[in-house]
Amino acid sequence: MTLRHTGTAMATTALMCVALSAIVVAPAPAQAPTAATITPSLSPDRLGARASLTLAINYSGGELGVPSPVRGAVLQFPAGLTFEIPHLRSCSAAMLEIHEVSGCPAQSKIGSGYAFVEGNLGAQPFTERVTLWAFLGPLRNLQPTFEIFGEGYTPLGEQIVLTATTLPARRPYGEELVMSVPPIPTVPFGSDASIVSFSLTVGVKRRRTADANTVLVPSRCPAGGFPFAAEFTYADGSEERALATVPCP
Repeated sequence: MTLRHTGTAMATTALMCVALSAIVVAPAPAQAPTAATITPSLSPDRLGARASLTLAINYSGGELGVPSPVRGAVLQFPAGLTFEIPHLRSCSAAMLEIHEVSGCPAQSKIGSGYAFVEGNLGAQPFTERVTLWAFLGPLRNLQPTFEIFGEGYTPLGEQIVLTATTLPARRPYGEELVMSVPPIPTVPFGSDASIVSFSLTVGVKRRRTADANTVLVPSRCPAGGFPFAAEFTYADGSEERALATVPCP
């Protein structure tokens, strides 16, 4: 009896050890990688029109449902889509950092929009709305640049300036904007905040006059529509590419 009892105890102990080992070595649930979608739109959506272009970007996934912070973006636009800037007035990043939006010439403004950022202040999650203004920047290596000024109000009250340089792109794209995104700090030693959505409209949206900054829609539309693309680099080292198409009018 004693031998049988000991054998049962040993078997039970062995089973418990196996179960505990399974619990210990069970992998933690995988975090969803940060993913992005882009949604471009033209208004009016008409061939050959002087229009405005809106580009909306949404980020999802990431640790605890918060996307990894964006560190760089390359936005590619369809061949033939051009920006018409009647008055070559520019505003620099230094001017925006010192004088904010009021320090820029009115003719240098090319668009506006908004973004939402999320993060944690200690253990407290937050969402902040950021207002965006876009300006024509100074030439860099004979290439046009754009300055995007963002200002949030609560709880961070941060201001950021994004500089984007225009470069030629391979077909089916015509030009691309190469942009670096600075960190958005929260609390000392805390994680940076993350952009979860971004929407920017470039060009005149309501009043269209001969001297307004605007977008010129090509007079021809390629088969399948106007192609757009974006490449993103995140703080966790991951990269991804997003594609979208505006159907032909």
